[in-house]
Amino acid sequence: MPAAPANTLAPLFAAIDIGGTKIAGALVDDLGRLHHRVQLPTPAQEPAGAVFAVVHKVLDQLAGSPDWAAVTALGIGSAGPVDLVQGTVSPVNIPGWRGFPLVAESAAHPAVAARHLPVHLAGDGVAMAAAEHWRGAARGAANALCLVVSTGVGAGLVLDCSVRPGPSGNAGHLGHITVDLDGEPCPCGSRGCLEGIASGTAIARRALAEGWQPAGEDRSARAVAEAATAGDRIALASFDRAAKALAAGIAATATLVDLDRVVIGGGVATAGELLFTPLARYLDEYAALPYVRGLDVRHAELGTDAGLIGAAALCR
Repeated sequence: MPAAPANTLAPLFAAIDIGGTKIAGALVDDLGRLHHRVQLPTPAQEPAGAVFAVVHKVLDQLAGSPDWAAVTALGIGSAGPVDLVQGTVSPVNIPGWRGFPLVAESAAHPAVAARHLPVHLAGDGVAMAAAEHWRGAARGAANALCLVVSTGVGAGLVLDCSVRPGPSGNAGHLGHITVDLDGEPCPCGSRGCLEGIASGTAIARRALAEGWQPAGEDRSARAVAEAATAGDRIALASFDRAAKALAAGIAATATLVDLDRVVIGGGVATAGELLFTPLARYLDEYAALPYVRGLDVRHAELGTDAGLIGAAALCR
């Protein structure tokens, strides 16, 4: 989503997007356009205070903008699970944050507290769903599943034309449903989770375990995708397995809640047909009942801006 000159006469929303690799911020207008974007790396393996210090720095930079005076609320999309009742987050990929009081800590930031800005929290998958339903590929869909397939796998649900986070804020948390009954233990405490098979981290880990030899130092899912494009058998098999797991999770969700549309974004989705072609094949196999056959599966439209636009959508 291209940035645009800010109109300080119109209200703006402050937005924070917190993931395992980056913490981003922006001011967002009521058309979903970003202003004053900031991004810093997430010190995901550091203690809780060190991680929040980065959130604090992002808020410092946003508050230093001349447009901060037009901000009416702060929206935060975070890797989950989240607890909307307590205002806390416990991201699986940020081990230092367990029950971390993100809403209270953010509300105490001097620039937020001085203006008594309300703080709205959602899981990253719910934020992505809110963004894509507002400005992206889920526009006009009454019932949609929106997935972020990246370092982890997050998702959010649109039901009856509204984003539905559930009482705790974790409805649609597809990455931690079991798709392999005899699968490996997951950091969430379960085993055989979708995230442990279909995330970018899992794709790369699987390829390396099966003997894939990267051409250089890059051992990420992006490098696996490049090898798969060049015809590497192991790399192709790793993407195929991820697509199969995603298809199982999507088909189960569609069977349960009767979806119109599925939107898939995140870094792994940028692999394009390496992911989407086997995904369509496995969906034909798993989405077997008449009312879930032929699911409308689309690429997300908002890219890396979805988390920020979705965080702003929470404030609307």
